[in-house]
Amino acid sequence: MHAFSRALLATAHQSQPLPQTLSVLESTPQVRGLHTIIRNKDTSCDEFIFYSKRLVRLLIEHALSFLPSKACFIQTPQGQVYEGRRFSGKGITGVSILRAGETMEPALRAVCKDVRTGKILIQTNLESGEPELHYLRLPRDISEDHVILMDSTISTGAAAMMAVRVLLDHDVQEDKIVLVSLLMAELGVHSVAYAFPHVKIITTAVVKSLDDLFHVIPGIGEFS
Repeated sequence: MHAFSRALLATAHQSQPLPQTLSVLESTPQVRGLHTIIRNKDTSCDEFIFYSKRLVRLLIEHALSFLPSKACFIQTPQGQVYEGRRFSGKGITGVSILRAGETMEPALRAVCKDVRTGKILIQTNLESGEPELHYLRLPRDISEDHVILMDSTISTGAAAMMAVRVLLDHDVQEDKIVLVSLLMAELGVHSVAYAFPHVKIITTAVVKSLDDLFHVIPGIGEFS
């Protein structure tokens, strides 16, 4: 994407309200505290890994609450009937946008038993500035699943939009895709929502600014 086009893209969304398909994790003191640690330049690598994993776990739990469910009745060990809920879809697949999105897989596996996973590697062409697909591995019959699409941070949304297009090309229904990211720029939120109005977008925080290299400002530690 050329610099002039990117500049226009970065300013076009500023007067627009955030889309209804976006859900931001409630900024509780715990969530705010975790952000404080993983955004601090003095945080050690071990602490960053530990506390970012905690935040990712909260985010994944929040994202799963948007999957479809239906009422069900079970019997407790005391012989009583309990009205609960069960997932009403066929299956759940987690797809990581490599490489940072892969760091979110353990949290998904920890809370979603027997979840299938896939991977997409998208890199920016240094000459054109456009995203390019370099690697793809998706489970069979993914078209029948609800897909949790994961990336640690989203700035312009270019890689996320290409990943969504790849899923659509594999017959995943748009309204069965949940895009999950720890931190998103408003530009990325609006770009994804405009291109794919039925994709659910889940994050722990939305920031307004990007720097000249389209990195999220204020920043966050490095995922590797």
